[in-house]
Amino acid sequence: MLFVKDIMTKPVIVIRSTATVENAIWLMRTKRVRSLIVETAYEQGPYGIVTERDIVYKVIARGSSPHFVRVGSIMRRPCIRMPMNATLQEAAEIFSATGVHRAPVIEDDELLGIVSLTDILMKGHPGAFSRDELSQKVQAALQHARIIDDEDAQIQQECEIAWQVLEEMQQRESVTL
Repeated sequence: MLFVKDIMTKPVIVIRSTATVENAIWLMRTKRVRSLIVETAYEQGPYGIVTERDIVYKVIARGSSPHFVRVGSIMRRPCIRMPMNATLQEAAEIFSATGVHRAPVIEDDELLGIVSLTDILMKGHPGAFSRDELSQKVQAALQHARIIDDEDAQIQQECEIAWQVLEEMQQRESVTL
């Protein structure tokens, strides 16, 4: 049986609540993450979280400047905490009940990692494909596909290709078992 501690991502990328959203965007791009944990403002204080969605809905869509908006004004605090010894089913139930897609793994007020729905899907079953193997197969499939110019359509196409590769790998695995 797998637990959150087995699939969580670490280290966690952390940002201060006083940082600008522009800094958060830069950090997300640089580290290739979709969310940042906002560090506690004071001892024993709750952690917060800021996601790409928060930035789009609370800053960009409202026409605000990411240069002037502070992370602390758009983050969600306190954020849902995921226990490191939760089973993957329990984690999925927490995500389902709260409607969130990712949560920090915190034990004794120490930030240990972060877990997301993607982690559960990609790493959450015994014999999960290695990320390198899956990445290589997806990259090869993308190279053979005709990539279109429209960015939204391209993302959709890439997701469909990745899903097809994953399904093919799962079928091959089930045949060999």
